[in-house]
Formats: sequence, C-alpha cells, structure tokens
Amino acid sequence: MKKTLTLIALAALSFAAQAQEVKVAIGISGWTGFAPLTLAKEAGLFKKNGLDVSIKKIPQKDRHLAIASGDIQCAATTVETWIVWNANGVATTQIFQLDKSFGADGMVVRPGIAKISDLKGKTVAASAPGTAPYFTLAWMLKKNGMSLKDVNIVNLEPQAAANALIAGAGGLDAGMTYEPFLSAVRAKPEAGKILATTLDYPMVMDTFGCTPKFLAENPKAAKALADSYFEALALIKADPKKSFEIMGADVKQTGEAFEKSQAFLRWQDKAANQKFFAGEHAAFSKEAAELLLEVGIIKTIPDLSKLADTRFIQ
Repeated sequence: MKKTLTLIALAALSFAAQAQEVKVAIGISGWTGFAPLTLAKEAGLFKKNGLDVSIKKIPQKDRHLAIASGDIQCAATTVETWIVWNANGVATTQIFQLDKSFGADGMVVRPGIAKISDLKGKTVAASAPGTAPYFTLAWMLKKNGMSLKDVNIVNLEPQAAANALIAGAGGLDAGMTYEPFLSAVRAKPEAGKILATTLDYPMVMDTFGCTPKFLAENPKAAKALADSYFEALALIKADPKKSFEIMGADVKQTGEAFEKSQAFLRWQDKAANQKFFAGEHAAFSKEAAELLLEVGIIKTIPDLSKLADTRFIQ
C-alpha cells in the first residue's frame, strides 16, 4: 500500500513537472491595463496553473513581428489591432478580454486648443499606423467630421509624445498617449491639457490572444492563461495594496501612483468577458474594420468571425 502511494505521489509530481513545461512567451507594453498579467507572473499564478511564462516588453508597432518570427506565441493589444495583424497575414486569435479604457487613453494638447476641430492643419504626435494611438486619433477625428489628412502626424510613442508636449518640444500641438503617461500631463496643467479621452470616445478595449497553432497544440495552457488572469483580478480585490505595488514596480511607479492610473480603466472579469464576447466584440470589430479600411491601414477586411475563440472563458 505504501509503495502504491509512493508511486501515485511520484506520478503526480511528474505530471506537475510536465504541466510546468508548457512554455509561453507573451508580448506586452507598459500599459496599465496589461499589468494583471505581470501580477499573475510575479505572484506565481501562471506557475501554479502549469505555465512557464516569460513576458517581453515589445512596442505595439513591432509585436506582430515577434509573433510572426515565433519569438512570442501570445500577446496583449487592442481589439482593432488584431484585425490589422490578421489582415496583414499574421494569424492570431483573441481568447479573453483584459480591460476597457475609461479615460486612460486620450489626446493631450497645448494651451489654446479648445476643441478637436481646432487641430485642422496642426501637428499631432501618434504612434505608427497600425497602433492603438494612431487608430484612436483616426476615430476621434472621424467623430468630429475630420480625417487624418486634416492634420500633420509625427510618429512618437505614447511616452515620448507626452514628454514632448510637456517640454514644449518638437513643435507639437497635440499628442496621443495613455496611462501612466497621461497622468504626467494631468500634473502639468501649465504645459498642456487633456482634450479628450475614452470617457468621451469609449473605443479602447484590450484583449489577449495567441497564434492558432499555439491554441491548437495547447488548449489546456490557453485555459490556464485565462484562468490565471481572472485569478490575478481576484488577488487585486483581495490585496489591492500589495498588488498595486507589484504592478507599479514593473512600470517604475509607486503603488500609490499605480492605483491612481488604474482608476481610469476597468479590468474585465470572467462574467464581463462572457458579456463582451456575446455581442459587443463583434459590433465594435465591424465598425473598427471599416475605419481601418477607410484610412488605408488595411487593404481588405479579414474574416471577423474567426478572430476570437471563447472556449477558454466558459
């Protein structure tokens, strides 16, 4: 009997070791909304669920290249970006929603600019075409009867855009940025102001996805990724102070500063995920794809019905 128990124990240990051998590399940025992924890693949630996760900070404009090269298997990005990647031949499938922006993304402007229509002929900083800040600029302009052709665009990443506006450098009239960099402008009202955010234009939503190959070969690991994320959200609720410290440290913020940044977004739990993928995801993807086509980011709209797999949030 004792020998049998020993064999069972060894088998269990062997199974656990094999489960932990499921390696997955994830590409993200320092965006506040992605921070629960960092928490899941640092708090050992990924490991507990049988995953050996490495997180790589890769600018959004380059993340699809890392997927295409096999350097990463999964990534976090905005809903419309998955459309761009798939339209350009980088096959990826969304498996759960991370967050919704409630003022965490926005347009910052120098003093004297009162409304978006004032930007006609002006210089605006935004990340490269195919990124969320560039798309957000296109979206905000379209909602105000304008297009990207009405402004002069300088390609700067979100942190650089915020810093340049604060410093009065580069002849910028406006810039597209997000938390935690948006708060830097909030703290310097004499240098500029926040003209519009996702409270005014609710269109920045982030999801997590992987290559179809990874999902086909590792369905249990995909479920473990989703479960780990939801467990991280539960940990934030249970111990917010410690969680904010861990997540803040990753983006060189104090726990207190991180807590202020995250107030401008909402992380999405399993129930919110199920609701989102029941209709809102498809509706937004359709409108986003049409705008991406209109502004020339994509040449054809991919099959939108194949961009998400909801098995892992059930």
